Amino acid sequence: MSVVHRLTAGWLVDHLSFINQCGYEICDSFARPGGVTCNASITSTEDYHSISTFAATPSSSDSPAYGPGDAIKTEGKTAKMRYVFREEFFDISKPHIAAAPEEQLCQGCPEVIWIFCCCCLLILQKRKRKCVFNQGELDALEYHSKVRKLIWEGTLHLVQEGLKSGFLHHTTAKLTCSKNNVPQHIVCGLAELCEMAKQFPAVNESDHQAVYVLEDETSSPEQDLLSCVTENNSNCAKIIVLMGQKYLVPPKSSFLLSDISCLQPLLNYEKKYDVIVIDPPWDNKSVRRSNRYNHLSSWQIKQIPVPALAAPNCLVVTWVTNRQQHLRFVKDELYPHWSVTTLAEWHWVKITRAGEFVMPLDSLHKKPYEVLVLGRVQGDVKEALRTSESLLPIPEHKLIVSIPCSLHSHKPPLAAILAEFIKPDVECLELFARNLQPGWTSWGNEVLKFQHIDYFTLLQSE
Repeated sequence: MSVVHRLTAGWLVDHLSFINQCGYEICDSFARPGGVTCNASITSTEDYHSISTFAATPSSSDSPAYGPGDAIKTEGKTAKMRYVFREEFFDISKPHIAAAPEEQLCQGCPEVIWIFCCCCLLILQKRKRKCVFNQGELDALEYHSKVRKLIWEGTLHLVQEGLKSGFLHHTTAKLTCSKNNVPQHIVCGLAELCEMAKQFPAVNESDHQAVYVLEDETSSPEQDLLSCVTENNSNCAKIIVLMGQKYLVPPKSSFLLSDISCLQPLLNYEKKYDVIVIDPPWDNKSVRRSNRYNHLSSWQIKQIPVPALAAPNCLVVTWVTNRQQHLRFVKDELYPHWSVTTLAEWHWVKITRAGEFVMPLDSLHKKPYEVLVLGRVQGDVKEALRTSESLLPIPEHKLIVSIPCSLHSHKPPLAAILAEFIKPDVECLELFARNLQPGWTSWGNEVLKFQHIDYFTLLQSE
């Protein structure tokens, strides 16, 4: 399970475990002469990736490990291949910026430390900049002062449980594989492809299929993937080739690769969703400096047709940066515009394998937490009452504590957590997604980004 511990304060989550439980096993296969069985999705021996030492520990000739270029030989059996996400992307063994000893988790009194650190930081920062704080910085400090004790104490309790169970470790052995050793070609321009798609010939909706179902073939026409929702209805993962790059699609998942100007295929999909998770590309200075992705204005975000996609009483969860302007916008403008009532604010707290905050909790530059705003769509009163009878109320001020992925903007999974507050077998949608998950529909112009096959390691599966 992705939820390692559940306490009153919230949840300690294993993000890596969730990915690897999604079922990245390739089942469709064919036999080649000479007793070699290969997956139909693999086109050459170059597709077989080397096995990192942390991932495979063969113990007998019945369970061999395979290196680059090795074919999987069987005696009349179908060889299944299983992929796992590369563990080094979650090897956060040290904080990005170490906190002073008196600020570290598990030490000292949080109230005293907060007063001491805040005063010192304010004085030092003012001296360095020789100016007063602007209103946005003052708003951020005020918000932090309200949630700090909650985050400190809740994280402390969850970390203590993680240390007791062995999920977290005070000392972490180094992995043998090199960190973040991902080829540069992974930056393969999905967003640019979506922009290019606007130049494709117009699709006649009366003649074109609304859904593209993945079969055994690996290469799919770009226009098919960009003009309708793509589904993997099987119980196994599929590999697709797009712009010469391979991507893993987990079982029972669907996605639409498009930008915000091409949402019609998702509306044509004619599904109403009981859960909608949104991770908008917020505008901020660091995004503009890094040029990591194209941001959207507040007006553009409001145009997302959430009311048309939402089922009655739909649970809406929006990721928000620590910029107070964005938080106020979601609660005071965006949710009312979508007829969503705000129910709670949760926080995602990022820690190392040893249970330390990845950034000092009182850092003025960047906090080790992000905000989630939860709300429900308010529609027809009778229908909302009928569907809400079996739903648990959304609690306020919960923490999701996890070791973050070192890949930018790879958010922790919410499926297992939200399952406590929704009915089973509901329809779930993620907007501005960068990865896929079973049982969910995902949309975004980089929706396959973290599904690239080079983020995974190939293992043998019995």
